[in-house]
Amino acid sequence: MNASMRKKVQRKCKIRGYNLKVDALDEILSFASRFEGDEDEAIDVLLKELEKSLKSTIIDKETVHRVVSQLLEVEADMEDSSDAGTSTSSAIRVVDAFLVPKYKYDTVRKQFYEHKGTLSIHGEASAKAALYRDRFLLLSQRLSRDQHFSKPAFESEFSHFGSCEISPIQSLVGQTGRKWVMGVISQLEDGHYYLEDLTAAVKINLSNAKITTGLFSENTIVVVEGEMLVEGIFQVLTCGFPPLEDRDKSLKVLAGNDFFGGGTLTKEETIRLEEMEKRAVNDMFVILSDVWLDSEEALTKLETVLDGFESVEVVPSLFVFMGNFCSRPCNLSFHSYSSLRMQFGKLGEMIAAHTRLKEQSQFLFIPGPDDAGPSTVLPRCALPKYLTEELQKHIPNAIFSSNPCRVKFYTQEIVFFRQDMLHRMRRSCLMSPSTEETDDHFQHLVATITHQSHLCPLPLTVQPIIWNYDHCLYLYPTPHTIVLGDRSQQKAFKYTGITCFNTGSFSIDSTFVAYRPCSQEVELSAL
Repeated sequence: MNASMRKKVQRKCKIRGYNLKVDALDEILSFASRFEGDEDEAIDVLLKELEKSLKSTIIDKETVHRVVSQLLEVEADMEDSSDAGTSTSSAIRVVDAFLVPKYKYDTVRKQFYEHKGTLSIHGEASAKAALYRDRFLLLSQRLSRDQHFSKPAFESEFSHFGSCEISPIQSLVGQTGRKWVMGVISQLEDGHYYLEDLTAAVKINLSNAKITTGLFSENTIVVVEGEMLVEGIFQVLTCGFPPLEDRDKSLKVLAGNDFFGGGTLTKEETIRLEEMEKRAVNDMFVILSDVWLDSEEALTKLETVLDGFESVEVVPSLFVFMGNFCSRPCNLSFHSYSSLRMQFGKLGEMIAAHTRLKEQSQFLFIPGPDDAGPSTVLPRCALPKYLTEELQKHIPNAIFSSNPCRVKFYTQEIVFFRQDMLHRMRRSCLMSPSTEETDDHFQHLVATITHQSHLCPLPLTVQPIIWNYDHCLYLYPTPHTIVLGDRSQQKAFKYTGITCFNTGSFSIDSTFVAYRPCSQEVELSAL
């Protein structure tokens, strides 16, 4: 048996092009022997981890020993955490939008630097200009790395074939022929649309433009091909969003900067957490949007859901309740705050009655667009303490966070956003969406927010945003999962490796979602 295993290890290393020393082979066999019946899998895992730390093709005993120690440490951590029953609580980290670090792009050094100092909620006029400039620079630096839009390194007869070099808008004056331009669509005069970049603005004609998948509204940043007309208008022929960049490529450029807000990890910590994430097959998140606490029907349905999950073998690690928490908007004409406070207390009692859920699950509350708060501006702060105190008496570990909100599960980044985006984006569209690739409006919405690297690319007149906190809505580098709480039809869509889904409205349509972060599997559920 040992001889055959020895040959198997040597064969696996030979296939990968490694030279294996005898003492290193003994170390690998010693590690594999710990996993009786799963030796093959153990060797594959070890070789995969060795690939990441090898500096040459020679595998020696020290290198193997170091990687084996890391893997056994992960194993021990897993056993400890499962024994203590705390694996899920330590695995889930909730990041409030107002605590997300802010990074700005330096166009000279071509790198990001962290903004130091406090950020005012009521920004100065310069903060509004900075909001647009920072969004533009974020996508501009991403586009500069795209091979199709970068200037050829060496000029030659064929160097411009297939190349679409971006021209500054300022340089279009007096130019003839087709040009590629990147800019933000803005309405500088009523009914007249312009394309603006950091150098100038030009009036555009979109009537004959061929567009790609997405919802094109004022405020969106686009890459267009067209030509200048004699009248000084830029005739747009093709219009699309800046191409997406692979997450790993973005992370390399960021050089360890923590855009997400979940903290930076060393390579060893990342390896450990990835291993733990792969093993967390039983972890599940249950997400509900529009949980109306003043509706008896909604509370009855919620009790049914909680009863169902109370009786399963492994209870969900996290329940996410997204607003609105009241069927009527909590605006100036709303005077029932004391009864809403009591209704939150009732919800706390209902959850506490399910002993297993109370003890083993976590509960996250995210406010909706019509919930109580200082204003409808984004990002929204957590629900007021006055409303949630009664609930916290019953569920002391309940988490109340902002909208949007970020959750880190081991190494996986998940963004939650409660807003009726689809309806609002469609209302703000300048052109009917293209049906060439898809006629599903949810897919158009997902394409828009991912390519714009922003959760809410609407005009500020439609959806106000706190100027100094616009970075909280960035989707850069692209997260693994985007969860939208939208009243439109429940949908799930995997776009360029990003899992996106809409929970639908629990109180109206009785829909909710069960999500397994380990496999990124989405179960669209309904009562």
